[in-house]
Amino acid sequence: MASEKKYKYHYEYPHPAVTSDCVIFGYDGKELKVLLIKRDDNSDAYPGAWALPGGFLRMDGDEPDFNMLECARRELEEETGLKDVYIREFGVYSDLGRDPRERVITVAHFALVKIQDVKGGSDAQEAKWFPAREVSQLAFDHDRILRDALSRLRETIHFEPVGFELLPEVFTMPQLQELYEAILEVKFDRRNFAKKINALEILSEVGDRPANAGPRTPFHYRFNKEQYEKMKMKRNGFRLEF
Repeated sequence: MASEKKYKYHYEYPHPAVTSDCVIFGYDGKELKVLLIKRDDNSDAYPGAWALPGGFLRMDGDEPDFNMLECARRELEEETGLKDVYIREFGVYSDLGRDPRERVITVAHFALVKIQDVKGGSDAQEAKWFPAREVSQLAFDHDRILRDALSRLRETIHFEPVGFELLPEVFTMPQLQELYEAILEVKFDRRNFAKKINALEILSEVGDRPANAGPRTPFHYRFNKEQYEKMKMKRNGFRLEF
């Protein structure tokens, strides 16, 4: 008979469960989307409801999670098949009763991925992209977490060039403007937007403009990460105001 695993320390205080929830944003060229998973119809909590991808922190075993970011990255890979994507922690949620089964504290992250690269992991029963601004009635407190993630993304986009994580490697200025408009839910003047972006000097032109192209034919660009790092040091940070 296998002996029970013994722990060195036992406390009088009960321990909460800890999870990581991830708000996964993508962009389809028109709208900002969020990836949701459908909970099992036989689940003990919110059966059949849509929710943010997430899971419990691996405490021990052969492959424990080193920290919450590692937990979030693991869950992200299981749900989307993606590795090495932009992911950031933005909040901790610990309200009593947020999970009807037990006391659960979650550390929330948001990730930016290219929709076309998402393969869909086997860990989710069903996964689907939804327009971010139209989502409501999610399981647990995920409505609140999604709203907070949107607010943080809208703040971050002024101080980090995170928009490029959602675009193809090569893009046009109109495509970049449409992405910013989708995230911030505003409309920009075309010339003013291009002027402000070009002033940052973080874009590199790709290819040559065709000889017979009209004046409105857009250039193609690529995000210049090296130039961005230099600019950030020179200007003490990235700041984009409209």
